[in-house]
Amino acid sequence: MSNARDQRLARTFVTLADTLVADFDVLDFLGVLTERTVELLEVDAAGVILSDQRGGWRPAAGSSEDAELVEVFAAQTEQGPCVDCAHSGEVVTSDDLIVDTGRWPQFTPAAVGAGFRAACAVPMRLRDEVIGALTLLNTHATAIDGDSIELGRALADVATIGILQQRAVQHEQIVSEQLQATLHHRTVIEQAKGVLAESGGLDMHRAYLVLRAYARAHHRRLSDVARDVATSAVDPAVLLSDPAIVPQG
Repeated sequence: MSNARDQRLARTFVTLADTLVADFDVLDFLGVLTERTVELLEVDAAGVILSDQRGGWRPAAGSSEDAELVEVFAAQTEQGPCVDCAHSGEVVTSDDLIVDTGRWPQFTPAAVGAGFRAACAVPMRLRDEVIGALTLLNTHATAIDGDSIELGRALADVATIGILQQRAVQHEQIVSEQLQATLHHRTVIEQAKGVLAESGGLDMHRAYLVLRAYARAHHRRLSDVARDVATSAVDPAVLLSDPAIVPQG
């Protein structure tokens, strides 16, 4: 492993462990987890699903907000390696999703249709408590190597500990209430993305980056900015007209 990658890895673990701050934002935190996972493990996409505490699973974050990828993670809350992993608490892999069509007849067409051929899901767990799963996706039908899986598990473990610790110490609320609140905020973010996408002629991923950049620039929670946009408390033009926070590319 190169010195540069070692440094990126160390910074990532520090970031994921540093959750005891007043302005901690779970959704931004999970977004960082998926983005760093893609960078460090050299996979093509990553996403997180969380328990809704009612026996179901819902998408919470992805390494990209592109519509196709969002649909893939939405699909695998019902079926696929991620939900199997979340139920079992064990790593679930597929070296070639097409070969595994019979295993996941609903999820596989969605994933393959979006250009993905291999998948690996690792649990977000602390001892016997599983709060979700982190999924790695590749566009080629190649097994995700063991070292990458172990690193993915380590990232998921640190993120899980950080989330549970933050909830127990900072807010003194039970985990189930906090996870439900996080998933509610995710719904609001989806609504805000749609408003910005329509107003600015953006794709969904670029709309998300605008939301996040504005929230960071103004030291506000991502979910709070999304709520203001979704409820028209803030004109989308305020976000879209500031070149300092609109992502380029």
